[in-house]
Amino acid sequence: MSSRTSPISQPVTIRRAVARDAKRLTRLVRGSGAYEGKYAAAVAGYRVGPDYIEAHRAFVAVGADEHGGRVLGFYSLVLAPPELDLLFVADEVQGRGIGRLLVAHMQSEARAAGIDRLKVVSHLPAEDFYHRVGAVRTGTALANPPAVPWDRPEFEFRIPAE
Repeated sequence: MSSRTSPISQPVTIRRAVARDAKRLTRLVRGSGAYEGKYAAAVAGYRVGPDYIEAHRAFVAVGADEHGGRVLGFYSLVLAPPELDLLFVADEVQGRGIGRLLVAHMQSEARAAGIDRLKVVSHLPAEDFYHRVGAVRTGTALANPPAVPWDRPEFEFRIPAE
């Protein structure tokens, strides 16, 4: 099994993002391999600032040991209206279950906030991922040029009560 698809061997902790994470989260977004080529313009000037982290429920996945506590991925949950706004996993650790861990954590946070369903507008290359983690395709978000000149799949996570 290649390292790209093997489970991460070290513990991963998910914690609330803090203002000092902002630059690392911005680098993660801008450096994402999913936004290369024709998609690059969508994140070229994107910034995850301390104000964004303070305003939303943003959480980071941090690796221990081999990753030296660095941020492996993150997500942001917006409560009103309920939406998974951002979800990114570092390219070098994709396929190791970190995205799945972040989604499970997000669902737990949504449930605790009394949310029973939430929307996610997916980036085209992430569409299969959202299917695999249980999101249901509900429609299409139309292009919004110049920032996003292409249509994007829209999904919904249904959050079952425990």
